[in-house]
Amino acid sequence: MNHIEQSSVKITVSGRVQGVGFRYFIARIASELRLKGFARNLFNGDVEISAEGRKEFLEELVKKAKEGPSHSRVETCKVQWLDFKNKYDKFEIL
Repeated sequence: MNHIEQSSVKITVSGRVQGVGFRYFIARIASELRLKGFARNLFNGDVEISAEGRKEFLEELVKKAKEGPSHSRVETCKVQWLDFKNKYDKFEIL
């Protein structure tokens, strides 16, 4: 059986993550990994990422979110694994 595990993840990143291209950085990686979902700024200064796809690719996205682009400074990265719902048809920046 060739079953590819699908999953969903919600990542909340805080630090210097707005105004530094963080969402575009995440969107580029998500596209390369063929993940679907979104990245958006929150009012408190955090960035929220919701993504679904292959579990191994989501793990790579989490790793990259913890690093961030060069001008960002990630202080905390909360990761919540969820059941795969197949609710997105692309990855977008909100």
